[in-house]
Amino acid sequence: MSLHLPKPIEHFMSSENTHDPDAIGDCFAPNAIVRDEGRTRTGLKEIAAWRRETAAKYHHTVRPVVVAKCAGKTVVTTEMTGDFPGSPVTVEFVFELDNDKIASLEIAP
Repeated sequence: MSLHLPKPIEHFMSSENTHDPDAIGDCFAPNAIVRDEGRTRTGLKEIAAWRRETAAKYHHTVRPVVVAKCAGKTVVTTEMTGDFPGSPVTVEFVFELDNDKIASLEIAP
């Protein structure tokens, strides 16, 4: 079964699996916010640094399994596999979009 993801989210998920920090500008708005592991990163430079850190730390991949809309947000439930205890785990990526870019992303285990 193929999931229909909005283009910026589809691009983010694809680039997440290739650990491509250069794709950040294609996915996120310039003033976007990412909340993950108790920290907030703002702007493309900080988000690209976050992408590099998590790729080096976890060597992970994500596989979207469910997509839903909730209160104006797009929630993508994924199976995440990587170098961390309990792998694979189910993780929700909660996106807010602004036109054709990601305005915010919150990652919740």
